[in-house]
Amino acid sequence: MAYDTDEQDLPPVTDWVNDWDWLDDQWGPNAIDIWNEVREQCPVATTERYGRAHMPVTMEAVSEVAHDTEHFSSIFVSVARPDAPRRPAPPITSDPPDHHAHRRLLLPSFSPKKIALMEDDLRQFCRSLIADLDGAERADAAEQYSQHIPVHGICQLLGVPESDADMFRDWIFRNFQIGPRDNAVKQQVQEEMDAYHEQKLNERLLDPKDDLLTLIAHAEIDGEPVSMELKKGYVGLQIIAGIDTTWSAIGSGLWHFGQHADQRGALVAVPNDDMLWNTATEEVLRYYAPVTMGRKVIADTEVGGCPVRAGEQTLLTFPAANHDPAAFEDADEFRIDRAKNRHVAFGLGIHRCLGSNLARLELTVALQEWLRAFPDYELDTHTETTWANGQIRGPRNIPVLLNR
Repeated sequence: MAYDTDEQDLPPVTDWVNDWDWLDDQWGPNAIDIWNEVREQCPVATTERYGRAHMPVTMEAVSEVAHDTEHFSSIFVSVARPDAPRRPAPPITSDPPDHHAHRRLLLPSFSPKKIALMEDDLRQFCRSLIADLDGAERADAAEQYSQHIPVHGICQLLGVPESDADMFRDWIFRNFQIGPRDNAVKQQVQEEMDAYHEQKLNERLLDPKDDLLTLIAHAEIDGEPVSMELKKGYVGLQIIAGIDTTWSAIGSGLWHFGQHADQRGALVAVPNDDMLWNTATEEVLRYYAPVTMGRKVIADTEVGGCPVRAGEQTLLTFPAANHDPAAFEDADEFRIDRAKNRHVAFGLGIHRCLGSNLARLELTVALQEWLRAFPDYELDTHTETTWANGQIRGPRNIPVLLNR
């Protein structure tokens, strides 16, 4: 079905195979069921709501696209209107051969050794959020806990003021929840971010500090200074990709364990360095993987036997691949002790998530501190949990009873 690209209020989806929409209200709370139902009918769904766009839902098809830089370009990292304004945010928006140099520039800041140094600070921050709930019988585990932790982590790493957190959250909401359908909103967010990033980068050029912002401000590739446009893209990527993604994973874990007292008990009974915590957090990432990515088709080819044409778009549903029964035993079951778990929550190929070490640390610390503080918490079933749609899927509010 063809749609007017200027139309903002599109009808609800009734056919997810031929007319999918990741901003449909059904997507957030039901995406796993949607992907599974599509997979039973075909490996690739299509839509005309953003121009012609394809959605592979099997591990084989998702992997095929993720590794194919000859037919698919990362210049489009989200599915949006064909005429949507887009800005470079390397390395995620770059293709070979440029991609390697951008990634190599930023990678040392996300090394396991560098990220491990952040653990004590993250634990203290989580405990301070928990202390703010002292005496409370109810809480919103998203608004009062999970949505603060990655903001703190990125601000510490990047070197931007944590007092700007509300502005970051507003950018994230407008960029992901409204922008794909509304070019004016997308353009406005980009202009606001550009101005902010340029100001912060210029400050670091004059007053260097020991942070990622300073590294970016003085960045060179092959002895040549990186342009201000690309520097702003580096900074924007950290804020847009490093915050909402991880708070969605943390929130999904809290939402899940709030319904499974047996799994909470098993985790609280073991020390923080027990392997069960590792397998449990990896299962959160597999089962509730929050991130999907876009690609632009740059040469005619096939995906899962379906023809795709140059100029069209493709949605890489890594979360759907994580639920493919051909890739995982009992893929529909959440197992905290799942030993074989080669999930793709952090992507595949050259664009595998640069910040995966930080995301894993934030997720693990956040769950450990919360479950130890509130081992008997549970979802408040009288208040509905709401979920975000679009590129990053996760709970936006998690009403809980603290039971302490």
